Amino acid sequence: MKKLFALLAIAGMMSLGYQSQAQDEQETSDMVEETVDSTAAAVEEVVEEAAPVAVTEIEPEVEEEAKSFQQIIKEKFIEGGVEWMTPVLICLILGLAIAIERIITLNMATTNTNKLLANVEDALANGGVEAAKEVTRNTKGPVASIFTQGLMRMSEGIEMVEKSIIAYGSVEMGRLERGLVWISLFIALAPMLGFTGTVIGMIAAFDAIEAAGDISPQIVANGIKVALLTTVAGLFVGIILQIFYNYLVSKIDSLVNQMEDASITLVDLLVKHKLSGKS
Repeated sequence: MKKLFALLAIAGMMSLGYQSQAQDEQETSDMVEETVDSTAAAVEEVVEEAAPVAVTEIEPEVEEEAKSFQQIIKEKFIEGGVEWMTPVLICLILGLAIAIERIITLNMATTNTNKLLANVEDALANGGVEAAKEVTRNTKGPVASIFTQGLMRMSEGIEMVEKSIIAYGSVEMGRLERGLVWISLFIALAPMLGFTGTVIGMIAAFDAIEAAGDISPQIVANGIKVALLTTVAGLFVGIILQIFYNYLVSKIDSLVNQMEDASITLVDLLVKHKLSGKS
């Protein structure tokens, strides 16, 4: 009997131990699940709160930067002095207008000289000088105009043709270079206006120092900054117009070389046509 009671007691104690261990494990798993759920909820709340904040903070900064660039240009223009910045701006506008007009004109004056020479040669072989004149008159560009003038002197001999081509070539070169003088004027004038505004601004700064009776760093810095803005504007205008000027000069040189080469080839064609006509 004692053994039986001992066995029952041991079995009861073991069952109680298992129940308490199971309860502890259940409580532990419940606590872990509650911790995970609370952590996930906290993370979701942080993400939801952070996303709109980031958008609302970045967008205004971009808008402020876009606006500040335009505002800086206006402010610097006003700080430099309207009476000196306005002439510099006028130089830029007029110089760009002339440069754009010259670029369009020179591009329209460009001619395919190889095709023109081939058409003139076919016209001379089939219809003579008059047919060649019709070809050159119906073609635009300085090269075609020079060819027309040379063909019109064909009856007076090859020497007159050469003289006519040289003389009319100088006329066409003058037309191509028209307007470049004004661009070069604005290139030199804009920095000079800027330097003049700087000198006058420095004089005004020293007058302010004299009136204040003390050399204040703020007065000196403001006066020098305002004075130098006109110089910066003039230099920028000069640089921009100089780039356009160099492009136009290179384009004119290319056209002049085309005219010279094509004129020499035309004289050779006329000599060949005249010799074949005599034979």
